[in-house]
Amino acid sequence: MIDSLVTFVIGVSGGNAALAIVLFTLAVRLLLLPLGIRQARSARIRERLAPRLRALRATFERDPERLAKETSALFAAEGTSPFAGILPGLAQLPFMWLVYRVATHPTALAGHDLLGAPLGQQVASVVTSYGLVSWPVSVFALVIVLLVVVAWLTSRQIRSKLTAEQPEVLRRIMPLLPYGSVLAAAVLPLAAGLYLLVSTAWTAGERAVLATRPL
Repeated sequence: MIDSLVTFVIGVSGGNAALAIVLFTLAVRLLLLPLGIRQARSARIRERLAPRLRALRATFERDPERLAKETSALFAAEGTSPFAGILPGLAQLPFMWLVYRVATHPTALAGHDLLGAPLGQQVASVVTSYGLVSWPVSVFALVIVLLVVVAWLTSRQIRSKLTAEQPEVLRRIMPLLPYGSVLAAAVLPLAAGLYLLVSTAWTAGERAVLATRPL
């Protein structure tokens, strides 16, 4: 199935594997946009209910069963549930796994490049093949630098949504998670780095747009 899909996607892109990765990633993210909107809507509802949730926790901190019941009732009154923001995110995972498989298919990437840098090679093998100071290494470095910029922007978005009520360990770890894409790009083939760049940039842009628009 993956072989046929990869062949089709690259064929639609005129045999350009790098363009195929970009277009396929964008197409899948566009199809998943309704799930992103639902997730953003749930996040807004949770922010609006935060003061009332804090009050419930303070009132029923010694009665977990009553707290869970009152919390569910509060979300139900808003036409949602405490897990509404999690489910859309989980639903996206199989689709993103499929895009990743397409973007890193070893056979399909053979002989394809991005601006002269081989898509199927990792940065270490590119340095070995072309030397540290070379054009292919520069292309790899550019992708990683752009990923750092996107990770920084995403980290700022996450920090702006964190509250003092959340556990300190969570407030420390969450802003660091976007930099995982940078570490991944440093050890995965260039095709994976290109996919991560397109996908994380879309996510950052989607969050920025949805944060300012009525849902």
